[in-house]
Amino acid sequence: MDADRPLSIVTISGADEEAAAQWLARAEAVHRQLRDRLPPGFDAYRAVLARVLAGGARLSIAAAGETVEGLALWRIVDNTYEARRLYVDDLVVDAVRRSRGVGHALIAWLEREARTLSCAVLALDSGVQRNGAHHFYFREGFSIPSFCFRKTLA
Repeated sequence: MDADRPLSIVTISGADEEAAAQWLARAEAVHRQLRDRLPPGFDAYRAVLARVLAGGARLSIAAAGETVEGLALWRIVDNTYEARRLYVDDLVVDAVRRSRGVGHALIAWLEREARTLSCAVLALDSGVQRNGAHHFYFREGFSIPSFCFRKTLA
């Protein structure tokens, strides 16, 4: 994050159709740095995000002016073991802007949002191969409280 370019957080949800299209167009390249398996092309990307946002997710974009520096795709989950959590599906900072405070700013913003929404926990999953991300999460105060088990269904 450059000192002369203040960072702002813009959040879009399923209801923000027109504004969402403009921000999604700006965010797509950064988002694909994490999620390279998203279908190709902006229309396909927009369709996937529309479905995810319609399901209750929100996309918060860290921007300097109109330049997307990072983003978080997140949702609120109520459950029996934590009561309420803010769960982060995707957290990514543009590769050319890493180690400049953007990730820290996003995490701090997500923490404030979680508290505002009465969440007891801020949670995310991170692939076992993402060692650099894990170091960042530990520095930000995250811990590993459990294993995550998955079974892929055909």
